Amino acid sequence: MKKKLLSLAVVAAMSASLVACGGSDGASGSSSNGSGTSITILNSKTEIQTQFEEMAEQYEEATGVHVEVYNADTDTTVASQVATKYASNDPYTLTMVDAKDIYSLADDYAYDLSNEDWVGHTTLGITVNDKLAGFPFCVEARGIIYNADAIEAITGEKFDPASVATLDDFKALLDKLVAGGMEKPVGVLSEYWSLGAHYFAEVYEQQPDPDAFVNSLLAGEEDLAGNQKFNELMDTFDTLIAYNYAKGSAANADREETSMMLAEGQIAFMFGGNWDWSVLNQYDFTENMGIMPVPENTSDDTNTKLVGGGSKYIFVDSSDATSDEQRQAALDFLNWLVNDAEGNAFLTEQCALVPAFDNIDASALDPLSLSVKSYADAGKLIPNYNYLPDDHMTVVGQEIMQKYLDEAMTRPELVTAVQDYFKTATPIAH
Repeated sequence: MKKKLLSLAVVAAMSASLVACGGSDGASGSSSNGSGTSITILNSKTEIQTQFEEMAEQYEEATGVHVEVYNADTDTTVASQVATKYASNDPYTLTMVDAKDIYSLADDYAYDLSNEDWVGHTTLGITVNDKLAGFPFCVEARGIIYNADAIEAITGEKFDPASVATLDDFKALLDKLVAGGMEKPVGVLSEYWSLGAHYFAEVYEQQPDPDAFVNSLLAGEEDLAGNQKFNELMDTFDTLIAYNYAKGSAANADREETSMMLAEGQIAFMFGGNWDWSVLNQYDFTENMGIMPVPENTSDDTNTKLVGGGSKYIFVDSSDATSDEQRQAALDFLNWLVNDAEGNAFLTEQCALVPAFDNIDASALDPLSLSVKSYADAGKLIPNYNYLPDDHMTVVGQEIMQKYLDEAMTRPELVTAVQDYFKTATPIAH
């Protein structure tokens, strides 16, 4: 195993001149010298913390604005961390949260971004009560990540993801890989956020009416055991468990090891999203990788689509705890991400993110992000459901799905646990 060094390209243009940014009135042009101004950012995309910190150093060299990037605590919800900062009257200048948090925080804490220059380049910003509150940091989507080189080395045939849209076809391919010498062709990330917020969330997102389905669970009226989509997705999850290289101690599987095995072709499949490239690219990855929809024996077309859309949103603090100078520096930073070539490169090259803005060149995207872009361009994205209760990820992901992954819980027990959770869960107003 040879670990590749993470690298951030030297931002040469930034050191030569101040970045071209838009002010709060939406005008583009060189920003004023921000020397002496300090802003803080809460980064809830923990996998790009290193890239964020290195970028902040380069950004300060170019603009004079000191940027302190804080890594969100993965042991608690981002919403609770933000609440703590506001309770102490010490909020972050820029806060990266999930879409549902924008809806709950916008009225009280988010600055109106409606007049910013980047607004015309995206359709994914979040507006709350006529105020544009959420800056879309990236587009993300999830499905099954595949290593085509590893598959083709065994089958001798070119791999077409569309050929394994059904669970039956997927199982047939897995059996062929096992017969060809890949004893366990699957890896399952054991982190609660992957299980609760990404995989199980598809049970809601793939419903004909996700909101109605979640409301029925909250009301205690839904028979989850009899729900067709739930059973289709859990049938697929059972298959992932059965072929998992870490079967028997799956909840203890290391994300780094799983990612390394996929990147280097020791396993062929792993449920995840394009954000996983920031881990996969640290290893000697093979050339042909991508993301395909979750295979399902289904009567709808959900097995031809990824789940995704705008993911992670930034809001600018509107409270008196942030000065006008800090707020302007924060607005300049967002405009730098969209309008400056080096800001674009930070998103697409260093962080391997699919941009949410139509003016950003995406030709340098990694293989997973290129997959996501192809599905997005084809209109084949199932929207994220952004209104799950705040503790859903930890309760369903950690207390329920991790046990199920370790085969310490049956499907009927899982059904009971999920339905019991929703009976006392706090709905997200929207």
